Amino acid sequence: MSWEPNQQSLATLAGCLRDSLSGFDKNAQKAAEIMLAQAKSSPDINNYLAYIFSLASPPTDAGLAPADWHLVRSAAAIMLKNNVKAGQKAIPESSLALVKMAVPLGIQDKNPQIRNYAGNIATEIIRRGGVYSWPELLPELLSLIGNESGQVSNEAQEGAMSAMAKICEDNAKALEREQRGERPLNFLLPKFIEATKSPLPKVRAQALTAINVFTPRKSQAMLNNIDNLLQHLFYLSEDAAPEIRRQVCRAFVRLVETRPDKLLPHISGLVDYIITQQKSDDEELACEAAEFWLSVGEHENLWQALEPYVQKIIPVLLECMVYSPEDIATLGGASDDEDEEDREEDLKPQFAKKNLTRTANAGEPSADANQNGNSYEKLASMDQGLEEGELEEDDEGDENPDEKWTLRKCSAAALDVFATDFGATVFNSILPYLQTNLRHADWPYREAAVLALGAVAEGCMDVVTPHLPELVPYLISLLEDPEPVVRQITCWTLGRYSAWAAALEDPVQKDTYFLPLMDGILKKMLDKNKKVQEAGASAMANLEEKAGKQLEPYCGPIIAQYVQCFSKYKDKNRWVLYDCVQTLAEHIGPVLARPELCNQLMPALIERWQKVPDQSREMFPLLECLSYVAMALGDAFSPYAEPIFARCVNVIHQNLEQSMAANSNPNFDQPDKDFLVTSLDLLSAIIQALGEEKATKLVQGSQPAFFELLSFCLEDPSDEVQQSAYALLGDCAKYVFEQLRPTLPAVMPILLKRLDLDNILDEEIDNGFSVVNNACWSAGEIAVQYKDGLAPFVSELLQRCVEIIANPRVPKGVNENAAIALGRMGIDNHALLGPHLPQFAEEFLNSMDEVESSEEKATAFKGFGLTVAQNPQAIENVLLHLFVAIARYRDLKLRTPIKSDLHDVFQNRCQVLNIYRQLIPQFNEFVGQLNPQDQQALRTNYSI
Repeated sequence: MSWEPNQQSLATLAGCLRDSLSGFDKNAQKAAEIMLAQAKSSPDINNYLAYIFSLASPPTDAGLAPADWHLVRSAAAIMLKNNVKAGQKAIPESSLALVKMAVPLGIQDKNPQIRNYAGNIATEIIRRGGVYSWPELLPELLSLIGNESGQVSNEAQEGAMSAMAKICEDNAKALEREQRGERPLNFLLPKFIEATKSPLPKVRAQALTAINVFTPRKSQAMLNNIDNLLQHLFYLSEDAAPEIRRQVCRAFVRLVETRPDKLLPHISGLVDYIITQQKSDDEELACEAAEFWLSVGEHENLWQALEPYVQKIIPVLLECMVYSPEDIATLGGASDDEDEEDREEDLKPQFAKKNLTRTANAGEPSADANQNGNSYEKLASMDQGLEEGELEEDDEGDENPDEKWTLRKCSAAALDVFATDFGATVFNSILPYLQTNLRHADWPYREAAVLALGAVAEGCMDVVTPHLPELVPYLISLLEDPEPVVRQITCWTLGRYSAWAAALEDPVQKDTYFLPLMDGILKKMLDKNKKVQEAGASAMANLEEKAGKQLEPYCGPIIAQYVQCFSKYKDKNRWVLYDCVQTLAEHIGPVLARPELCNQLMPALIERWQKVPDQSREMFPLLECLSYVAMALGDAFSPYAEPIFARCVNVIHQNLEQSMAANSNPNFDQPDKDFLVTSLDLLSAIIQALGEEKATKLVQGSQPAFFELLSFCLEDPSDEVQQSAYALLGDCAKYVFEQLRPTLPAVMPILLKRLDLDNILDEEIDNGFSVVNNACWSAGEIAVQYKDGLAPFVSELLQRCVEIIANPRVPKGVNENAAIALGRMGIDNHALLGPHLPQFAEEFLNSMDEVESSEEKATAFKGFGLTVAQNPQAIENVLLHLFVAIARYRDLKLRTPIKSDLHDVFQNRCQVLNIYRQLIPQFNEFVGQLNPQDQQALRTNYSI
């Protein structure tokens, strides 16, 4: 293919690329960025970038030194990758062909950074176009990896294997999937295993990296090659390179889930090997090894194989839980830093949506409950734009050590798992260690002992309990330890044992242990060290979970302390404080509405509400917290509802406008969807809390139009947004239906489209089902209120619900909500459903068997009964099942009108039972097939 660059254009572009990475001349850098943005519109831009990137030395007339040329090539590679990522389909085929010629040259370059860039570009092209859009690439990479010509340089072999590993990481499913009669992985995997014999350590390590992409995936290729792979893993386990041993440990960890049977015969040798690697000076290798204990300990069957080795493993875990001198240096020692502002890089909390008093049970919308109740939980912030080898400011020094997954945390988590698995055996193993170290003069050993005691709390509670009357007072005394790290871990450990203290019934014991424990944790929330404050707040949230309504007598001082914390906390700790408030609201509910409590708490929350800008990430926990508070306060939230409701609507409006702007202009960033999620959830909570009359006024006064915004959210590309939007839709159907009614002709087609299982069954995601669950629930709520207005949509809604309840891949909760929606349709549209009864009667009854008695179940059965009355002969094959369901229906809590309504359908108004009494000649003999208890229930409740 003939293409030659214009030398003047080439020199100009090279200068811009160099200046774009210059940190010394900000003006030149800005000008270069503007010119590069303009250059993107040139049809030849990718030709020039590929040419520059693949050229090892600068053109003679470019006037650039070799060091500058490396910067130019690097900038060209980054820009080229981003262009492919942003719109590969818009790149002309001729340009793409040039790029595909340049990449193999880059992969074989002498410079490791250039080789990395080449791999990044290759994987981006494959990711965007598919494996078969570049059929020559994989064979060419394999040829380089295997040095088939005998002339391939070491750098080329390393670059090719690195690129192959990247392609595998980004395209695992495509490589496993059959296309054109073949599965690429069937051919690739044996080649990767062979590459682990390479004399080049980097090739061996990257070959294992590629293999480990597939070890947890149970593909046919992996199953076919498992014995060969294990043989190579055992050989590589003694490799001199730590990175290779790290990948070996990772492979063993992942094989625990896919082929535990293959590991079981080698468990003794594996225990010794993992212990050896965990004692390595290489932190990453040691941490990877420790993951093995977690993986095996959590395996349903394999954990039992570790029992003979517990006494050998536990001391290693305890040893690894002590802070190293390097860790201590990172911690920075004792400090009173309560008045210091948080660094921006520390403010990266991971937003996790909790379950807002709703679960995925039938008849209710689902919300993700991701509570962080585990101090060793992995916290990772993924940099979406940064690839290995790309030039970026080195921010490793700014990494928050609290969020790093370390050998210490992994070992503590493994001890926790072992305690659950082996109980008393583990506690007896650590008891001498605790006796020696809990009062150790050196704080790192004292701290590690407290961590160990906390780690075994849940698994060993029974055997620890006799020691707690002695241990808990000592732990409370450690809350005054001079070392902040000891105070910090003591808060966490006391939180783990708060269930024991909260369960004490004797008033004297409660005064002796529970009150001092709670008081100690509350005081630490105002410690002079911010990390101790955070640990105290987390422990308090844990205590609230465990103590629940037992905290009601102490709500006054608890809320008073929270109010002080609001006035004192810096940005980061406020996130944890919000969690304390919402957990308290969740567990004490309406008690929070007492004037003396509400009048303390709400001014503090409203003060934050008024200070936090709409664009601040603090809005996420604040909105979520207010959702719980609104639900707890109920009508007492009314004085605060109007401005909060209006602001949420405005935040949604702003976010949707930003999203539309970003969709039309790639130079604009997409907004954070969490603003939508949390605002939608708070609107739901307010509507539920205020009830029909007051909620209707809020919706009526909404500007922009409330339901217009909701319609956009129902079609948002994000599953999380849709999940919250459909929950809000259902709440609107329950509480403000007359306001919703005019928009339903436009909303129902959107809802029906979301109930199409074809949209999610091919994806390995859970959120998709959460959206369908909420869509089913909202459909049921709409069916109850819309009555015969639903008629135009009944046929398609019936089809969707039947597809859901008949599909075994659908989660139980989604199945049940679909069945409830289906039954509720029959309340006012039974004439339309009657002819289709044979299609769904059996699946409906099967689903209802699993649903607990509730208003939703009652109304679903009512609609089903009315439908049966329309076509009673259609369910002969499941008639006995229907009689059993009627006999066993119980709900003592159900409100009288609903209970009477259901009884009326079963016996009086529609006379379902009487219809069959007339249709079945030997009716008594038919009923006699039921067990005696069911027969008696029918006689007692329905005069059968």
